[in-house]
Amino acid sequence: MPVPTSQPRRTKMTKALAEIQVIPIGVGVSVRKEVQRAHEVIRASGLKVQLHAYGTNVEGDLETILSTIKRIHETLHAEGTQRLSTTIKIGTRTDKDSNLEGKLFDSGSS
Repeated sequence: MPVPTSQPRRTKMTKALAEIQVIPIGVGVSVRKEVQRAHEVIRASGLKVQLHAYGTNVEGDLETILSTIKRIHETLHAEGTQRLSTTIKIGTRTDKDSNLEGKLFDSGSS
């Protein structure tokens, strides 16, 4: 008798907030071109984006965030950047919805 195979259960998308910092290495003193290109990839992803001086905050589905980071690496490498160092901070919650505005401006929330 065949054993039924269980299908993975469909779960709700995991919403996340993240800070992404991509550092091109070995491209010279200015990394402006590579950083601008990385931001083009992030904006094209549909994530909510907040740029700051040393990175980018994003809000969206965790899977989209992670695939966008992968796309940044693939894009910059394909365009000639030989080395990248990326720092990622990711926050997820199951008890409530969080968003970038609430994190930055609502001092009363946890």
